[in-house]
Amino acid sequence: MERVLTTSSPDLQDASMREVLNYLDVAERAFSLLEGGRSLTASHLEDLQGVLMLGTRHAADDSGRIRTVQVVVGRRASADPQALPVAAARFVPPPPGADLRIRVDELLTWMQAAHADIDPVVAAAMSHYTFEALHPFHDGNGRLGRLLIVLSLAWTGTLREPTLSVSPWFEARRQEYYDRLLAVSTEGDWSGWVRFFADGLAATAAQTESRMMALVVVRDHLRDLIRDSPLRSARAYDVVDVALAATTVSVADVSRELGITRSAAKKLIDNLVGIDVLAPVHGRNYNRHYYAPMVLDVLRRG
Repeated sequence: MERVLTTSSPDLQDASMREVLNYLDVAERAFSLLEGGRSLTASHLEDLQGVLMLGTRHAADDSGRIRTVQVVVGRRASADPQALPVAAARFVPPPPGADLRIRVDELLTWMQAAHADIDPVVAAAMSHYTFEALHPFHDGNGRLGRLLIVLSLAWTGTLREPTLSVSPWFEARRQEYYDRLLAVSTEGDWSGWVRFFADGLAATAAQTESRMMALVVVRDHLRDLIRDSPLRSARAYDVVDVALAATTVSVADVSRELGITRSAAKKLIDNLVGIDVLAPVHGRNYNRHYYAPMVLDVLRRG
């Protein structure tokens, strides 16, 4: 957790860290579309998948494009070891081609439309199943699909801010997650899937609320540290808000966000380091970043 929150892309070497930071980049791009009031299309989704794969071992010739080959999902334990993948698969998504792209665009259009007669959580569950069943990309469908859950809830007004991170709950129950999705395809068990999905959102929402309240307590404590210190600049409180929003900040970040000179930003940061509000990210000398250790503690606890 600490490596993820205190690492920035330009210094990246570790392949697994690249995948995590790519996802964060994808999420930021998707949320920017949301905040800008722009519709999400299949073309946008292709761009996001391309960023997700960038520089990873999963990158392929068709990264950044809806797949052009047939794929299969899983393998049945009872399948003949000599059977072809398509015959042994637990699930076979639809074939590639123009129809697949049309279905992805239709799904995204439906997700962004108003559905007054459908509960927004049920709508999100239906959308997520449909996206995973389409399996439109050669890789990254799970991560993109879970990101679309948050976007779906935002489009319906259920979330005012895209603050939920649903992946950990589903990842912790990966086998049941796959089984519930498959049961919709093989048995039409929508009730079991929607119930499981809703339980995941409820648990994630409760955890997110707890984390937000803990961050409010930390913010107040950091403000108290500033108030009780010799530091008398009112802009120091603004730096705390920037650090809470971004997890790591540089002198350039503070200068830009506060509209002050780099020298003034550097002086503020140094003073905040001196009273243990901020700490430097270790292992970096050029373009050094800083973070608030108390904030990191809250995020690490999850």
